[in-house]
Amino acid sequence: MTLAGKVAVVTGASAGIGTEIARGLARLGATVAVVGRNIERTHDVRVRINDAGGKADAFFVDFARLSDVRHLGAELVDRYPVIDILVNNAGVAVGRRTVSADHYETTFAVNHLAPFLLTHLLRDRLLASPQGRIVTVSSGAHFRGRVDFDDLHRERGGYSSWEAYAQSKLTNVLFTRALATQLAGSSVTATCCHPGMVGTDIWQIGPWVSLVAPLAKMFMLSPAKGADTPLWLASAADLGGTSGGYYERRTLVTPSAAAQDDQAAARLWDVSARLCHLPAHL
Repeated sequence: MTLAGKVAVVTGASAGIGTEIARGLARLGATVAVVGRNIERTHDVRVRINDAGGKADAFFVDFARLSDVRHLGAELVDRYPVIDILVNNAGVAVGRRTVSADHYETTFAVNHLAPFLLTHLLRDRLLASPQGRIVTVSSGAHFRGRVDFDDLHRERGGYSSWEAYAQSKLTNVLFTRALATQLAGSSVTATCCHPGMVGTDIWQIGPWVSLVAPLAKMFMLSPAKGADTPLWLASAADLGGTSGGYYERRTLVTPSAAAQDDQAAARLWDVSARLCHLPAHL
């Protein structure tokens, strides 16, 4: 599928899977908004895409600050009259409990609230596309996740980085499910995926993980291979009617039972809208 004349926004594009998704979309002809937190690396990705004959712009954001996300949304809306593709890829895993600038648990804030807010801010630009796509990168870790609505920010009990990460990946799937409902009847589809176990810097969450990471990466997918499914979801021509689906290896698969809970998806949407100071509906 050619993406000539299309605009794609890719978050977390300064490294890993995000870089490969951005480069892949550019090779297909899209103008790519390369979004990252690290200014130098984000700028470098933009330069490399342009030097290879593609078209890319660079935008900088700290997803742990919702004010930054709002600023990013305003920049993107100002730059592009139409946005055809949004890939919510940015994510973190932290080794100890920290809070965002808005006093929300960092993993939940960055992995869920930031893309939730950005998607809302870009709504009109995506609806202006004749075939808009929203792709959210989740993880098979969501099978181990549980959304604790009474303790979303992990304030009680001992903090587990793995439990916080699994919860955030489950929220990605529930968000996609609710988003598809919100967008029903429009030109925009919403999907999510498990990219595979990919060797990226997201796994540098503590001294023990950092110690074994180099060895573990030998058995993990490369970022290029991990980017395959989200890139396909963003660009394939034959995904009509599949909004709300969860994919692995380019295949629609059944997510966890918790990820199929429509009541939980609706509740999460309402809570997220309140935390982001948004109206309940997209």
